Amino acid sequence: MTIPSVTFSKRLLRWYTQYGRHDLPWQKRRTPYRVWVSEIMLQQTRVSTVIPYYRAFMQRFPTVRALADADRDEVLHLWTGLGYYARARNLHRAARNIREDHGGRIPLKIDELMALPGIGRSTAGAILAISRNQRHPILDGNVRRVLARHRGIQGWPGTTGVSRQLWEIADAYTPDSQLADYTQAIMDLGAMICVRSKPQCTVCPVADDCTAVRLKRQHDYPGKKPRKPLPVKKTVFAILENNNGEIMLQQRPPAGIWGGLWSFPECTPEENIENWLATRLGYTAELTQVLTPLRHSFSHYHLDILPVHIYINADKPGVSEHGGHIWYSPSSKPEIGLAAPVKSLLEQLT
Repeated sequence: MTIPSVTFSKRLLRWYTQYGRHDLPWQKRRTPYRVWVSEIMLQQTRVSTVIPYYRAFMQRFPTVRALADADRDEVLHLWTGLGYYARARNLHRAARNIREDHGGRIPLKIDELMALPGIGRSTAGAILAISRNQRHPILDGNVRRVLARHRGIQGWPGTTGVSRQLWEIADAYTPDSQLADYTQAIMDLGAMICVRSKPQCTVCPVADDCTAVRLKRQHDYPGKKPRKPLPVKKTVFAILENNNGEIMLQQRPPAGIWGGLWSFPECTPEENIENWLATRLGYTAELTQVLTPLRHSFSHYHLDILPVHIYINADKPGVSEHGGHIWYSPSSKPEIGLAAPVKSLLEQLT
């Protein structure tokens, strides 16, 4: 594939100097650790959403060792509301790997970075390009869109053939100098100009030779993932409140949906919740109130939740652990990671 690459990077860098983003929190000091945390948080998440989470996270965990030494609950607590919690679990695991296997210093070779949990080729390339000015192409969602439109690459980027073409273009377009600026520039172009809907082609610095612009088919690139109707699963959240006004929570398994987060005990919609409560947890319901149902959507299914607020005649001290459960006091709000709908329901109850 013959790719005219030199003018692309020059035009993009000129645009970035004048119009790109230069005041993001992770740009203040471009250390590998600060860039790494930002890149993980920015996966499938908007910059405006990430900024307050990033600042709080870096204030609490300013170094890799601080993150590695922290409890997972504290890490998940600071991630609560940001979503895609596997990112936080992998970030924590990777920090501990760095502490144990690399002396607490983030490796600066791409293969070693990619061996860490949660770091793929594009993320590793971005970390090294932005923090160390190493030459590595990147191919996140925004960049895929830019390159697919510019070169007119048809098909869904999730397929092997399309992905291979886009990586080849990404590598050809990446210059030999100004790597940190170029990497930020192409991400900015995708986030600010070459957006998914209503791209601003009239002010795009590389529109002159863009295939999608020439064909007036911007919305055809990149190709969309074949869509199937998402299945729907159902569950019942048992919101148990004791005589002290505390709410029972249980920690979910480390892997899977909401892995490691704290949530309400659950039963199936087919079960009689009062019988389930007596059989599984040994409590008698004094008063039961069905709350407004809600739907929480994941990438691969919808979860329809029926929250049931149950008052039980039981006294438990503070927030004490027993059998994988805790009693959560809304007034003290212990620093634990909460699934998004759980946090929302607790706030409603408060």
